[in-house]
This record gives sequence, structure tokens and C-alpha cells, in this order.
Amino acid sequence: MKFGLLALVLSLSALSACQTAPATDTSSTVSDSDQRLARAFDQHERALQIEGRGSVARLLPDDNDGSRHQRFIVELKTGQTLLIAHNIDLAPRIVSLKAGDEVEFFGEYEWNEKGGTIHWTHHDPKGQHTAGWIKHEGRVYQ
Repeated sequence: MKFGLLALVLSLSALSACQTAPATDTSSTVSDSDQRLARAFDQHERALQIEGRGSVARLLPDDNDGSRHQRFIVELKTGQTLLIAHNIDLAPRIVSLKAGDEVEFFGEYEWNEKGGTIHWTHHDPKGQHTAGWIKHEGRVYQ
């Protein structure tokens, strides 16, 4: 009986020694800003100045009513989507932008039922609002 118990303990030890820890996939780690944007969506927040990053899910036609805005949908790692409304009367258009590209942004979050909108991704010519930006392929657009 002692021999059987010893064999069992040795077998279990050998088995556990062969197991490896699961790989940590840092590319799918949810960032602090993604978590903050999820809370902002849940709480219907407005006027939240925030930095983030995501993948361009879809390009939309420009909004030409009033100030012109380049528009595109960004998907965060959480699956939340955001409309980016980038004022192209005050900042350069991101000409090379395409679906699947990664972008970083700094702007103002406004809640809507589809996930939210990020705007103020440019400088304020009056100097009264925090300047925002979009970074794409190493270039900053503001």
C-alpha cells in the first residue's frame, strides 16, 4: 500500500511538472482606456476627455453639414465600437486610412446608443478646449 501511494504521488508530481502555464496574450489585454470607455457607455457619459486605440472597422462618408468631418468606426478590444468624427476643416484628412488599420486617438467621448462618438480630435483655434489628435502609421493628425 505504501508503494502504491508513493507511485501515485510521484505520477501526479511528474504530471504537474509537464504542464505549462497558459500563454499570456498581451495583444488581447483590455486597456485601462477600454475599461473606462465601457463604463462611460454604461453610464451614458458625455464630455469625457480620453485617449485610446482601436482597429478601424469601417470607413463612412464625410459629414459635410457645417464643419466637415472625416468619419470612421473604430472597434476596441472589448468589442465596443466608436464613431470617430475628425474635423477636416481644422485638421488634415487621414488620406491613407483603411479598414483594419490601427489608430490611436485623444478626444472627447459623447455617449450614444451605438457605443459613443469621439470628437475634438484636433486643436482648438480659440484655445478654449483641450487639443485632441489621431495617430495613424506614426503620424499625428491634429
